Parts: sequence; C-alpha cells; structure tokens
Amino acid sequence: MADPVLSLDGITRIYNRGSVAEVAVLQGVDLTLNGGEIVALEAPSGAGKSTLLHIAGLLDRPDGGAVRIGGRDVAGMGDRARTGLRRAEIGFVYQFHHLLPEFTALENVALPQMAAGIAGRSARARAAELLDRVGLAARADHRPAALSGGEQQRVAFCRALANRPRLLLADEPTGNLDPGTADQVFAVMLGLARDEGLAALVATHNPDLAARMDRRLRLQAGVLVPA
Repeated sequence: MADPVLSLDGITRIYNRGSVAEVAVLQGVDLTLNGGEIVALEAPSGAGKSTLLHIAGLLDRPDGGAVRIGGRDVAGMGDRARTGLRRAEIGFVYQFHHLLPEFTALENVALPQMAAGIAGRSARARAAELLDRVGLAARADHRPAALSGGEQQRVAFCRALANRPRLLLADEPTGNLDPGTADQVFAVMLGLARDEGLAALVATHNPDLAARMDRRLRLQAGVLVPA
C-alpha cells in the first residue's frame, strides 16, 4: 500500500508575543492525506490555518511533531533539500494570484518548470496544455493585467500544477473573487485536481465550496476535528 502523500503527526506551533507570553496556535494536529483526496480546511481567521498550510508545505517548521511527504520524514532535512522536495512534490495556490506582471500567462506557468530544470520547449508545451484545460488557450499570450480576476487565478492554479506535484495546498484560493466567479473557478480547479490525481488541502471560508470536497475538517482550539 502506498504511503500517504501527506502525514502530520502531533504538530505543534507556539508563537511568542512580547517578552514572556506564548500562544499555542497548533496543539497536536494529526492529518493523513492520500492521493486523489481533496479535503476542506475550515477555520475562523486567526485560528492558524495558514500556519498549518505553511508547515505542511515546508515553508515553516513545527515546534513539535512530524511532517512526512510521501512517507519521508522531513525533520532532518536542510533548507536546500526541503526546497527541492517542495519544488518537486508540492503546489501552492493563494488568495492573491502573485503572477509576475511582465510575463504572459503561458510564461508564468512555464517558469517554475524551467527553474526545476525542464527544457523550455517542454515547459511551454505543459503550460499550454494546462491553460487549455482550464479554458484559457486563447489567453495564453496575455499578461496578467489583461486578464480578469478569475482568469488570473486559473493561471495561478495552472502554475501550481506545472511541475506535476502530488500535493496541492490552497489558502482561500477563491477568497478574492465574487461568488459567481469563485464558483466557476473552483469548479475548474476541482476538476483539474481530480484529473491529476492530486492530494489537496484547501482552506476556505465558503461552506458551499467545502461541501463539494471529499472531507471537511475544522481547525478548532489548535487541533483538527471533523467539520
């Protein structure tokens, strides 16, 4: 049986506020996420969902507990190894698209592949394929300023999948869009994630979007519970 794509075991994270005060944001988070499984992460603002996503995505280190990506414990990895694993295995989508304004949609999707050592022709072909699958083939040569908010976020989603990651982490990926556009963009994202067989952890405040995922979890008092 294949190892889970993501395993979090007893994750804790404590922040210091002031000279002595400590705030335990995460107090023993456990999570197993398998390939092809899309899980909603629900939490009120300030509850620690972004912290949890950063730890799962190897952008932050926990104060306690273990993070495993594909069965590999990352605790002993240095920054270079963590960066390599993150580039190869994890895709990120945020509330704001963070596209590079001087590059076209196709170039924005191709660049992460080229940074990973993929030849330019292959990178552009993969970028064109992804943009076509989200309905943006005709917009591939447009820069972000010429795209709508929903189009920009679809490009950002394609960029997250460009290097064929096994794990997708999304932090309020439609939170900056109007409800109608958010629903359309999420439907495209969900379909492509399922087609790619990704394990995905998606933070959202939208209960309608959460209901369309395989499981719903809530971050409450520093631990994950069924929503």
